Amino acid sequence: MRPSTLRVLQRAVELARQNRLTEAVLIAEPVILAADSYEGDEILRWLAEHAADFTGETPKETR
Repeated sequence: MRPSTLRVLQRAVELARQNRLTEAVLIAEPVILAADSYEGDEILRWLAEHAADFTGETPKETR
């Protein structure tokens, strides 16, 4: 994933945790939509791995 894409996603996390969800989506959506299929797959993996970052919750253990 390009460093600029990662920075945008990390900024979206910060905004979401501040309850600024509209702003988070506004900055992340164009980057996600502009990604090619390879980067899009990386973005999806990153989002899945960092979903708890957006909410501040601790991921639950699965058994």
